[in-house]
Amino acid sequence: MRAGYDLSKMKFRRNPYASRLKKPVTIRLGTDIVQYFKSMAQEMGVPYQNLINLYLRDCVQARRKIEWVAG
Repeated sequence: MRAGYDLSKMKFRRNPYASRLKKPVTIRLGTDIVQYFKSMAQEMGVPYQNLINLYLRDCVQARRKIEWVAG
């Protein structure tokens, strides 16, 4: 392995996975919800944000709908 590399001659190439990147958002969640996912994430050894993302992705793929009852 060389001590240094000349990267100035590299060709630019777009990231083929750019469309699949995550987008940062601000969302307000109940403290009980955050605590639930944090404790589950700790058991599984993954960051809780990833766990929330996986759960929401599962909802999208299963096309789950929320039953909303106006009260």
